[in-house]
Amino acid sequence: MAKVCEICGKKPTTGNNVSHAHNKTRKVWYPNLQKVKAVNNGTVRSIKVCTRCIRAGAVTKAI
Repeated sequence: MAKVCEICGKKPTTGNNVSHAHNKTRKVWYPNLQKVKAVNNGTVRSIKVCTRCIRAGAVTKAI
């Protein structure tokens, strides 16, 4: 599965690791995704959601 938040669409970003000697190597930063059982259109599904969306209350968790 893709490492993408199903609520906000946040996905991995890329850039460079830069050493003290200014050597550059490619790096990927992944979002902090959690599997959450959430109510979606009246049904309970397990979705991948970033922690920012969970804290903001964008997800209604299933009981």
